[in-house]
Amino acid sequence: MLLAADVGNTNVVFALFDLQGEEGRRIKARWRIATDPRRTGDEYAVWLLQLLAIEGVTREDITQIIVGSVVPRAIHNLTTLAEKYFRITPLVAGEGDAAYGIAVDVDQPNSLGADRALNTIAAHEKFEGDLIVVDFGTATTFDAVDFTGAYKGGIIAPGINLSLDALVGNTAKLPRIAIEAPRTDSVIGRNTEDQMLIGVFWGYVAMMEGLIARMRAEIGRPAKVVATGGLAILFDKHTDIFDAVDADLTLDGLAILAERASQKAK
Repeated sequence: MLLAADVGNTNVVFALFDLQGEEGRRIKARWRIATDPRRTGDEYAVWLLQLLAIEGVTREDITQIIVGSVVPRAIHNLTTLAEKYFRITPLVAGEGDAAYGIAVDVDQPNSLGADRALNTIAAHEKFEGDLIVVDFGTATTFDAVDFTGAYKGGIIAPGINLSLDALVGNTAKLPRIAIEAPRTDSVIGRNTEDQMLIGVFWGYVAMMEGLIARMRAEIGRPAKVVATGGLAILFDKHTDIFDAVDADLTLDGLAILAERASQKAK
């Protein structure tokens, strides 16, 4: 089995892949823990080994480990976890046998984050033609992937929770609210909480729809929009801008790199 770790700015998502099933690549289990670059390999092990045991999986069942990270400081401790507790030298997305293998057609190719490269790889494998990949994370990213699988650039916007944190943190009387769809179709709120929710939620939808329309116009060819990340499902219920929602796009990108690395080793 493959153990994949997707390290984001807010959370680390571990996914256990069964690569040999009749249905092909399949996620058997996934777990999430808050990102903390100071978390040691030993601390990860105490948490992770118990979760594997609950699934009936032993250390010996893990044959390959891959890490993709936008937090460079976390890679060392995850490498320690893999080597000390699983006796496996992990693959690191973008390095060595796990090199991305895609054209990065931007001014600073080395600045492309692992998550965006992995989304590019997985989206190109799973969907045809030109693509716009929207990833809802700490930041929301919009990435253009052409029909050859090349990364062509994109947009970085504050994530909706960051926007809300800035609003609440810089005002004296506004309360903290949860991100959810407004309770009414009206965009004229009748109380403070509704007004905040309308502004944050529908304002974010309007931003997405506007930016995607501009990207499609600039691409000049039909482009499918693929959404991923925690809030993709919520927004999908309130806009028709997405052609597909794939919550596991980044994890699938890690699995694809691991499979390619295995083929190189043969």
